[in-house]
Amino acid sequence: MIAKTFQGLEEVLAKELTELGANNIAIGNRMVSFTGDKALMYKANFHLRTAIRVLKPFKHFRASSADEVYDICRKIAWEKFMSFSSSFAVDAVVNSVEFTHSKFVAYRVKDAIVDYFRDKEGERPNVCVANPDIIFHIHISNEDCSLSLDSSGESLHMRGYRQETMEAPLNEALAAGMILLTGWHGECDFIDPMCGSGTLPIEAALIARGMAPGLFRSRYAFEKWPDFDADLFEGIYNDDSGERPLQCRIYGYDKDAKAILTAKRNAKAAGLLDSIEFNVRDVKDFQTVTEKSVMVTNPPYGERLKEGDIPLLYETLGERLKHAFMGSEAWVICNHYEYFDKIGLKPSAKIPLYNGALACEFRKYEIFGGKYDKFRSDGEKLNKENSAERRGKTLRHKAAQAEKLQQKEDAEKPRRPFRKAEDGEKSRRPFRRTEDGEKPRTPRNGGKGRPADHRDGNRSRSFSRKSDNNRK
Repeated sequence: MIAKTFQGLEEVLAKELTELGANNIAIGNRMVSFTGDKALMYKANFHLRTAIRVLKPFKHFRASSADEVYDICRKIAWEKFMSFSSSFAVDAVVNSVEFTHSKFVAYRVKDAIVDYFRDKEGERPNVCVANPDIIFHIHISNEDCSLSLDSSGESLHMRGYRQETMEAPLNEALAAGMILLTGWHGECDFIDPMCGSGTLPIEAALIARGMAPGLFRSRYAFEKWPDFDADLFEGIYNDDSGERPLQCRIYGYDKDAKAILTAKRNAKAAGLLDSIEFNVRDVKDFQTVTEKSVMVTNPPYGERLKEGDIPLLYETLGERLKHAFMGSEAWVICNHYEYFDKIGLKPSAKIPLYNGALACEFRKYEIFGGKYDKFRSDGEKLNKENSAERRGKTLRHKAAQAEKLQQKEDAEKPRRPFRKAEDGEKSRRPFRRTEDGEKPRTPRNGGKGRPADHRDGNRSRSFSRKSDNNRK
């Protein structure tokens, strides 16, 4: 099977699968492959916090055209996976020179399935994009093709507890991944000073209490499969042996009262309102913590604030961390290294992550009293025990590389040739010599330095003054 995730969370997902009992785990780009039985597939959908989809491959082949894909798919015994009365959809991901249009590939696979049932049963199944019974997935890399059954249906980040959202909401699977990257599992207090609609505090409460993220979903795609084992899944759904009472306090703050109201509604839908303390509070009013805590936050970086207000927000966050968060650690995600610089603290970890299409960094700050040089001279050092080794480059490095690339492209642009003036001769721009019998090109401005509407150089007017007799 294949569990898909966000870029940067592959190792966290692999650890989750290990804890579930998966075998032959292999990390790829935005995915982790593994083996297991039907029960493990059900558990993966129900328990994985950082997965967004679980696929079950059933056919691998090579093809060099969409018609060849159709011919191969036409020969597959599709009744193993669905009946002609089932509705279905096909999703395609293509990374190939031979295949340039993913929708056309999906269309040809759909044709193959429809034609197969029409020839075998005399009837065709229905194609349904919105809410199909069965979802097939085809992945093509160069000429390597893989067909899979999508066991999840809707993306697994859609937990089911979100009632409302604010602007630029954080994806639930990404939020859970950020928390798991910190190594926090409820051992100390958790704080989000800019919680928005409450995604980070809610995911933190689920982790701290050992509650499965799939508790609130109404359905999974595998429930419509011909071999669905309802009793097996019922036992997995009702097994609460991993749940535990909350041993810490979880806080969510935001200066927007509407955001706090939305966060409370979402927490109530998850049955966690009594596990999280939400309050309206600006980050500049952040109070001193008395016990070691972990802060994880997703500050605005362009979507929820005017651009001029953002640097001040990060300066305020850094000031509050220095004076009110000593002895604790803070984790901040952002997509601009300039905003990180405004915090004014030295990070002990920089983890590349993607928030949607935005390339971000997830930085760890350990807050201590005094200056960093004094901190090191006393024999202390920043704790990097829970900092995962990540692939990728930092935001600052990426910005520098982009600037170098732009400079290289500018340097390689062809320049306009010019003739070097002889001694005593004025330099002039090159022009095209006319051929014999060809009229010379008239200058655009008539040679007078001002707009002209005739080739004789007469100046044009934007309006004409009417005489007294014509003023009507």
